[in-house]
Amino acid sequence: MAHFREKMPIVTTELDFGSTFQLLVAVVLSAQCTDKRINQVTPDLFAHYPDAKTMAAAEEEDIFEWIRSVSYPNAKAKHLVEMARVLMQKFNGEVPSTLDELLTLPGVGRKTANVIQSVAFGKATLAVDTHVYRVAHRIGLVSKNDNTPYKVEMALTKYIPEKDIPDAHHWLLLHGRYVCTARKPHCDKCEINQYCAKIIS
Repeated sequence: MAHFREKMPIVTTELDFGSTFQLLVAVVLSAQCTDKRINQVTPDLFAHYPDAKTMAAAEEEDIFEWIRSVSYPNAKAKHLVEMARVLMQKFNGEVPSTLDELLTLPGVGRKTANVIQSVAFGKATLAVDTHVYRVAHRIGLVSKNDNTPYKVEMALTKYIPEKDIPDAHHWLLLHGRYVCTARKPHCDKCEINQYCAKIIS
C-alpha cells in the first residue's frame, strides 16, 4: 500500500457526476461496462433526469433511449426507474448512507453500495470488482482461498489500514485497469511486479 500511497495520493472514481444520486446512477450503469462509455451517456441522461424525483416520474422506455449504448440497457433502465421510485418513497429522494439501506434499492448490490459509501460518504468500505479481485490475487494481497468478491473484501479490509481503505479500491482498480490488465498485463511498466504471483497459500 505504501507504493500506491506515494504514487497516487489523491484518487477517486473516474465516473463523472454532480450529486450522490448521479453517482449512484453512474455506478449502476457501469456494471460490466467501461467508465468511458458511461461518461459519454450520463451528461444527456442527467440533463433530463438530474435527480430521483424526475427519474421516478419517468418510464423504463424513456430511460432506455438515453442508455441504449451501455451493456444490458433494458435491465438497467428498469432498475434505475425502480430505484428512483424507492428513493422517493422511502428516503425522501436522498441516497441513504448505510449498507443495509443501500441494498434495499433495486439494482444495487454490495459492490455498488460500497462504492457509494466510500466515494459519497467517506466510509472505510472497499468495493471488489474484477480489477480489484484480479490484482489482489496477483500481487499476493489475498490467498487463493479468498475465491469470492466477499472473501477478498474481508481479507483486504482486515489487513489494510482503515484510513487507506477508501483509496485502496481505486488504487487496485486503476492498477488493474491500466497496468495489471487481464489479458496482457504491462509487467514492464509495473513498479510492483516483484510481488506478482507471490500468492499466500
